[in-house]
Amino acid sequence: MSLIAAILWVLATTAVAMLPVERHFVPGRILLFIAPFLLVWMGFELGWMAVAFGLFAVGSMYRRPIKYYWTKWRQPTEGPQ
Repeated sequence: MSLIAAILWVLATTAVAMLPVERHFVPGRILLFIAPFLLVWMGFELGWMAVAFGLFAVGSMYRRPIKYYWTKWRQPTEGPQ
């Protein structure tokens, strides 16, 4: 069942990629934040090799948003001075 969900996730991500740029943000973020749960589910059902391929797919399709969020979360917050 997780493999079917992963295939549907890939098709949904491809459909979002075909939208105009200004309409990417909300569905793209939703799909990006669903990905870890889907990978854990795949890991329980299909094993670590499926998770490795899934991580490669997510990293390939969402490399720029992942980089953006990584740099955003790594920035130090300025406290009171």
